[in-house]
Amino acid sequence: MTLSPSAQKVQDALAPFGLSLQVVELPASTRTAVEAAQAVGCTVGQIAKSLIFRSQQSDRPVLVIASGANRVNEKRIGELLGEPIGKADADFVRQRTGFVIGGVPPVGHLEPLATFLDADLMQFEEIWAAAGTPNAVFKLTPPELVKITGGQVIKII
Repeated sequence: MTLSPSAQKVQDALAPFGLSLQVVELPASTRTAVEAAQAVGCTVGQIAKSLIFRSQQSDRPVLVIASGANRVNEKRIGELLGEPIGKADADFVRQRTGFVIGGVPPVGHLEPLATFLDADLMQFEEIWAAAGTPNAVFKLTPPELVKITGGQVIKII
């Protein structure tokens, strides 16, 4: 099966890690955590949603990979980062990551990102992450997520 260019970019970014992670494109949208959970048949909590924030002083993208069931405490992330963060708009997300909102994956970005991982994701045997488009995903384990992102595991709520 041929992947779209954005999904293939994610598959290619996963390859160097030596893990058997496979990007799949689904007919249903996986843009939201609820849609993704319905499409792959898991709980909303098992969706590893990639959220891009914008650091307010250094203007850097910040990646928070949150359990689909959780909302991010931006103040907490700002404290860990050492500067406040705010929501990133669609143009900023695309320009700095190379992906559209709703399809931002944990890997394959245009530049290195400060990355925080939701500790709540660590309780699951398997989780699902976005893979470059609003209908592409891949299944992985929480330790694999830590390995491929190098992210810091924290309580995000």
